[in-house]
Amino acid sequence: MNTLLVGKGEQQVHLNLKYANRHGLIAGATGTGKTVSLMSIAEGFSRQGVPVFITDVKGDISGLALAGTPNDKLLQRAKDIGIEDYQNEANPVVIWDLAGEQGHPLRTTISEMGPTLLGRILELNDTQSGILDIVFQLADDQGLLLLDIDDLRAMLTFVAEQRQEVSAKYGLISAQSLAAIQRALLGLTRDGGQDFFGEPALALDDLMRSQQGRGVISLLAANKLILTPKLYSSFLLWLLSELFENLPEVGDLDKPKLVFFIDEAHLLFEGCPPSLLKRIEQIIRLIRSKGVGVYFCSQFPDDIPNEILGQLGNRIQHALRAYTPRDQKAVKTAAETFVTNPKLNVTEVISQLAVGEALVSMLADKGVPTMVERALIAPPRCRMGPALPNELQQIRAQSPIGTQYDNTINRESAHELLHKRHSKDETALPTSAQTSGASAKDEAQGWFSELIFGNKRRQGLAETLSKQAARTVGSQLGKQIIRGILGGILGKSSRR
Repeated sequence: MNTLLVGKGEQQVHLNLKYANRHGLIAGATGTGKTVSLMSIAEGFSRQGVPVFITDVKGDISGLALAGTPNDKLLQRAKDIGIEDYQNEANPVVIWDLAGEQGHPLRTTISEMGPTLLGRILELNDTQSGILDIVFQLADDQGLLLLDIDDLRAMLTFVAEQRQEVSAKYGLISAQSLAAIQRALLGLTRDGGQDFFGEPALALDDLMRSQQGRGVISLLAANKLILTPKLYSSFLLWLLSELFENLPEVGDLDKPKLVFFIDEAHLLFEGCPPSLLKRIEQIIRLIRSKGVGVYFCSQFPDDIPNEILGQLGNRIQHALRAYTPRDQKAVKTAAETFVTNPKLNVTEVISQLAVGEALVSMLADKGVPTMVERALIAPPRCRMGPALPNELQQIRAQSPIGTQYDNTINRESAHELLHKRHSKDETALPTSAQTSGASAKDEAQGWFSELIFGNKRRQGLAETLSKQAARTVGSQLGKQIIRGILGGILGKSSRR
């Protein structure tokens, strides 16, 4: 049976890899050892050949890529737990960074993100989100790819210039709401969103690599990203939805295909509207059948909504300090989530745990949770601390990903196509106006009406667009206009 040693209470506690895709929770107050627990379990998965994705929000998990320094305390703990082959070693690690500073740039496209999540990042109200839906729908109808922020900005400018015609076709658009979206987009650019959106976009296969029998640990350097929590949480939701939509159904395997650790998990749910929360719940419930386990790391168990908390079968609870009414409530919630152990008063013990100790309950045979145990957590074999800047550079230089993401690609999309159309009209309209007597403005409005409502001219445009689409079919880049379960118009999937 494939198992992963978690620690030891009265006896050794193991995580059964067959049930590792039933998700989990690592919780505890700051400084109680939950980050070390995360590192120990992550490298345990790696040794079993399971790829891992981790968000590093404090910048202290990069030590996974480096061997630890042996000391008597760690060796004694390993001996007490019964780890016979304990020795310090590094793990295969790939570091990602949305800004491309500390690791490989990690990007998606505006079109793949979709209006629902993008509206959340931009903190739009319902009216503004509805207008963003219209902008995406218009781009879809006209075959205009939205790859980066320049493309979206060009579409917003285009809609502003032709607001009356677009309103007649798709619904009322106010100039004030358009201006609000443009201002929010400016703020997103200032916060680093310009680096996140573009190509080459992330290929999911690069998160599911193995190297010499070890699962590669993909580490997202999020210590700067966490300063923009909406972008952080929306990125995670997008990535989970991409895994859910693109991975095949595999049922319960002997071990997961990927394990996903989300640190500071409460940020995923703060300010989340009920409709989006329901979709997150759906993804968490169903993604296990794709062979993906999701592990949330947070201070308090009640940071996770009850609908999702109930799906987290593997639990590691570090100490909680009951100083305030909020803390006391969290202690009670944590105690109630465990299977009762008659030898253990969980409510009392949970505030007495030492650093490196935890209350542990794992799924056993047939997916039944074991009784809670007070356990010493197994020490990691890697460095328990961050990599230095020169070490990060060396890790990146030795990355199996190579340089395929390091240089941006700027292919023809909405920004370039709209610029060409505008330039063409500027040169053609004066001659047309002189021969027909129509004003340049009337000519431009007529051109746009033809584009929206259709005629021979639109048919010619459609032929041009179809030829362009044919050149991109079969390549990964050619699918960027379609969106996933969290990216579709009005929150629905538009994959076709």
